Amino acid sequence: MNPAPMTSMQRVLTTLGHQEPDRVPLFLLFTITGAKELGTSIKDYFSDAAMVAKGQLKLLEKYDNDCLYGFHYAAIETQAWGGDVIWFEDGPPNAGRPVITRPEDIDHLHVPDIPKSPDLQRVLESQRRMKQAVGDTVPIIGVAISPFSLPVMQMGFGPYLELIYTDRTRFQKLMALNEAFSIAWANAQLEAGATAICYFDPVSSTTNIPADLYKETGYEVAKRTLASIQGPTATHFASGNALEIVDQVAQTGTAVMGISSAEDLDQLKSSCRGKLSLLGNLNGVSMRRWSAEMTEHAVKEVIRKAAPGGGFILSDNHGEIPWQVPHEVLQGVRDALNKWGRYPLDWVEAEA
Repeated sequence: MNPAPMTSMQRVLTTLGHQEPDRVPLFLLFTITGAKELGTSIKDYFSDAAMVAKGQLKLLEKYDNDCLYGFHYAAIETQAWGGDVIWFEDGPPNAGRPVITRPEDIDHLHVPDIPKSPDLQRVLESQRRMKQAVGDTVPIIGVAISPFSLPVMQMGFGPYLELIYTDRTRFQKLMALNEAFSIAWANAQLEAGATAICYFDPVSSTTNIPADLYKETGYEVAKRTLASIQGPTATHFASGNALEIVDQVAQTGTAVMGISSAEDLDQLKSSCRGKLSLLGNLNGVSMRRWSAEMTEHAVKEVIRKAAPGGGFILSDNHGEIPWQVPHEVLQGVRDALNKWGRYPLDWVEAEA
């Protein structure tokens, strides 16, 4: 008799323990896709916590996904700081006018009060509804933008890089404020029902800054912040490279690393084995145009390289499925996973 299939939570916890579950876990990280599923605009979708929870639950069932994504959109955090948002019909909302227009503004900045932010409260309410629906059978993933990466939305990329290099006093002051917010925001989500927090930190990627600069800035920020988040964390570089800083990322206390499709997966698996589980790395942009054959080949190759021995969750490489990825491709990912992702992966050795 075949053993009963694992729940999503059992499947994910087993692979995070670097053991092989019944099959490779699947994290299709849906955000705006929920609006498409419910036939409403992205702006209306995110204005209603009940609608977000409903969209997530429908997509969970539709694709036999292994997580619920409690993330709405990144710029919602800057709304709490007094910023505004630019909406699109077919893409995620983006941050509008910077809340820091000159470095001196940092001297007068105050940490937002989460209970007083209606936007953040909607996120928490959607996570409470998800938790009520699935209990402990499915992981609910919350998101906190790294204090080190948040300033890109608070003040713009160029001015922020200039601040890092030319004004370390105000940089450290901004980090202290952002760390206080990020920790409080992450812990509020855990209290609302999130199982774990995805710590989005794209600026720390070696795609954006040199590894030496990361070690003296983003790495130190991550160590302090993750140590105060009262639950498990995964670090995601939003399709940025991180192979060069794997050892430092592992020392921040995170359990999972979101990986880029641009880096060598064999090398990533070797470097992270026993230290970090991998999350990725299907190219979400390319997925918009994949044929059925391309979809199966991509899923099979990623499983072949990263899944043996556990420690791997199949996902996209950016942390968000683009609006333009068709249903047929998503279903193809699901079907290919069922065909090639069931343990034991005897076919991997047979084809070696």
